[in-house]
Amino acid sequence: MMADHKTILRLLKTARGQIDGIIKMVEEDRYCMDISQQVTAADAMLRRANREILTAHLKHCVEHAESDRERSDKIDELVNALGKIL
Repeated sequence: MMADHKTILRLLKTARGQIDGIIKMVEEDRYCMDISQQVTAADAMLRRANREILTAHLKHCVEHAESDRERSDKIDELVNALGKIL
């Protein structure tokens, strides 16, 4: 993975902390909208981590592909990943 490991780990660990907090909120039977807001925040953090990873893929793996065929395959992988996201 060519993305900055420190950045990705920080984002993922933050999302994990948010999810742990959400689980606690559910166990404590907290207000629905408060839980939903925290789910949205965790989702945004995971999306940000994914964006960093996909950006690094594009900037490094696609850009530095050794052949046109490899570049095309990497672009197809990226397009498929974006299709799942969108």
